[in-house]
Amino acid sequence: MTFDIAVTGAAADAVARLVPQLVIEGVASGITTQDSSLWGAEAEDEASRRLGWVEAVANSEALVPEIIALRDLLRSNGVDHIVLGGMGGSSLAPEVIARTAGVELTLLDTTDPGQVFSALHDRIATTALVISSKSGSTVETDSQKRVYEQAFREHGIDPVDRIIIVTDPGSPLDVSARADGYRVFNADPNVGGRFSALTAFGLVPCGLAGVDIQHLLDDAESVSLQLALDTADNPGLVLGAAIAGTSPLKDKLGIVADGTYIVGFGDWAEQLIAESTGKRGTGILPVVLGVDSPEISAGLPDLQIVRLVHDRRATEEVIEGEIEISGTLGAQLLVWEYATAVAGRLLGINPFDQPDVESAKIATRGLLDARPQPSAPAFVDGEIEVRGTGDTVDGVDSLRTAVDRLLAQLGPDGYLSIQAYANRISFRELAQLRSILARRAGRPVTFGWGPRFLHSTGQFHKGGPAVGVFLQITAVELLDVEIPGRPFSFGQLIQAQAAGDASVLAEHGRPVLTLTLHDPANTVRALMSALR
Repeated sequence: MTFDIAVTGAAADAVARLVPQLVIEGVASGITTQDSSLWGAEAEDEASRRLGWVEAVANSEALVPEIIALRDLLRSNGVDHIVLGGMGGSSLAPEVIARTAGVELTLLDTTDPGQVFSALHDRIATTALVISSKSGSTVETDSQKRVYEQAFREHGIDPVDRIIIVTDPGSPLDVSARADGYRVFNADPNVGGRFSALTAFGLVPCGLAGVDIQHLLDDAESVSLQLALDTADNPGLVLGAAIAGTSPLKDKLGIVADGTYIVGFGDWAEQLIAESTGKRGTGILPVVLGVDSPEISAGLPDLQIVRLVHDRRATEEVIEGEIEISGTLGAQLLVWEYATAVAGRLLGINPFDQPDVESAKIATRGLLDARPQPSAPAFVDGEIEVRGTGDTVDGVDSLRTAVDRLLAQLGPDGYLSIQAYANRISFRELAQLRSILARRAGRPVTFGWGPRFLHSTGQFHKGGPAVGVFLQITAVELLDVEIPGRPFSFGQLIQAQAAGDASVLAEHGRPVLTLTLHDPANTVRALMSALR
């Protein structure tokens, strides 16, 4: 399958206006040769340490036989179930790779105690765990490693035989894991997490699960030469200009895929674009849409639609105003990485830093240390506690009215972010709230499972345009899971993460409405009914 992109409307105007200048400036070849000056003097130091992804295809070739050999060894020992503990780019890339290949990979990118409990009790005797953390100090993955070590030992299994580590060389996890005898794969330290799909972070868990990772790399390689050339048909330049160069800027990007050949791509692209561009009060907000999402037909002037299709040339015509793209997954991953780097240059920001991500982590640590009692709810509707900032809950006594009050704070360029700190396996119907509230709001609505979105779109929420309003849904489950060697449980950790992020959003002046569901197995249905 060849990579193909077609642009119409404002996107086509942006391409015609900007791509010739990008060609003259040598932006494509500059990215390929890792010219760190492309994003300005202030970004140069960071960029000089974050462009290794352009060599990921070539550098990852040597990993393939090692990964396959380990997979075969595990299978020969009866181990055929792979669980991935990772957050952000460390989990979102493997998720789309495995789902598109139709290969089972259990994603544990959560601190929800119910979801952790279920994973721990799913085929533990035939399970291997991949712990992926670039920094080697991520609290979620450290907690997952600890609880699996205990579970393996309780089943008479040596954790060293069942846990594989992916991290940067010299990280705290790298040092401790090697000292403990774990198998470690080091990733390129010059690649940021959200650009790491074609590095060890994407390849190790997927290869162990059974994905043909050599084929994935070959597909990426097929488009790499075209991406390196300063030509008008370079898909990285075209896509970058189309999503970041419209005038006026369409700063919401609706990503639509029918899911028939690439499954879950929007979630990966969402974190790549949001975390890379959402800073200094600007950025592109990705909105993951289905083919029948209400935003598509709403004619929103600030929403640019891009569709992934199986074969663009087989479609009768591109819908006016939209972008249409086809290509293999490997090619798509690399093209979108180039396009995001180009978008950063056009927006005048550094696409490789994430200055606002740490704030929520600091707030979480503070809450875990202090363990304050939760603030009293403004009111309780049924068994759902309601809290809010500003006048969102003043004089309100019903859940639906509080949500209406939150939506009323949306401006003509605003968006609603729904954040569900809940078990996404047991309560997947919560994701339906995205379309339900999009119809009511008449504005773009995003949906993220907490805490994984903190490692992706969380940067945009604080550093991007101050036009978002936020609906937090937290679930207090009857079941909790202790974290060995830590003074807090998974239940306490996820509640601190939700409360910490809400406090940081409030400090940034973002309206926040928090709905706390006690015993969510019985209250999720009531919430869905109240908001329909």
